[in-house]
Amino acid sequence: MKSICILRLSAIGDVTHVIPVVLSLQEQVPGVKITWIIGKIEAKLVGDLPGVEFIVFDKKAGRKAYSDLLKQLKGRKFDALLHMQVAFRANLAAACIRAKARVGYDQARSKDLHSLFINRRIAPAEQQHVRDCLASFIEPLGLQTAPPNWLIPLSESDHEFARNHLASDRKNLIISPCASHTLRNWPTERYAQLADHAVRVHGMKVILVGSPAPFEADYCAAIETAMKEKAHNICGKDTLKQLTALMSRADLVVAPDTGPAHIASTVGTDVLGLFAASNPNRSGPYNSLEWCVNRYPEALQKFTEKSVADARWGAKAEFEGAMELVTVEDATVMLDKWIGRH
Repeated sequence: MKSICILRLSAIGDVTHVIPVVLSLQEQVPGVKITWIIGKIEAKLVGDLPGVEFIVFDKKAGRKAYSDLLKQLKGRKFDALLHMQVAFRANLAAACIRAKARVGYDQARSKDLHSLFINRRIAPAEQQHVRDCLASFIEPLGLQTAPPNWLIPLSESDHEFARNHLASDRKNLIISPCASHTLRNWPTERYAQLADHAVRVHGMKVILVGSPAPFEADYCAAIETAMKEKAHNICGKDTLKQLTALMSRADLVVAPDTGPAHIASTVGTDVLGLFAASNPNRSGPYNSLEWCVNRYPEALQKFTEKSVADARWGAKAEFEGAMELVTVEDATVMLDKWIGRH
């Protein structure tokens, strides 16, 4: 193999899980040319990975996105395509890519006509974490599954940003409270109580982060207002790279099922995950599953009357009130446990 195309457009968390695949390809197939077709926002995080050609696919551009992709790939044919996204939009993008071997999901995980755009499949696997699933995409090419190794290039200015916002005399706790799906979000007043506990009991500095989106800015502001202690709110004031640097130097990150939780795990920082609407064993921060508060089984039973064993792997429990099953005590006990270990 001399050329491999990766198709994984989004989202942030899933994109971080593709990094080990890239690194493993570069190690197992020296000199291979890797082209990664990726979403616009996601490219801001990983678009400078060494030895990778990135083609940005802007889904907001509509039909133009596909015509632009066709133009950029005109006359090109790859030895292999790793079609890592089961979505109709991604299938249309895959139709623009010429490749001899077209690796996709196994039958059970294929949907939206995914099977029509591939000619090889990854092996079926039950109850598999998303990272391990994506890591297996190179096995049908005769390669070893990608080990959990990561790299996100950061500049000195990114690290300088982090140093300017982190305390040097106490532990730093970053709270990234917002997920793209609002039903995965924990109530603001509960974040405030957890943050106050971190400051009062453990002397931590609490830093609130989020995107510039008005909803996230309002969410962080509501947490800050509800707190009795002081928080350092920089929501909307950092880039994805600066956020990565910030998390790489922090001690602990608190987050629901959201992209920044995976960024933190990627750079080796522990994550206190808050889960009820989704299953952390499938989509939680890969290196911090032991630090996740897991009320997913209760949520699934309450809102769907199914157990984890009975439900489809990956089934969501995104219902109003699901995240309220995670109590403040759940989170403070887990924080105390983490502090005791560190």
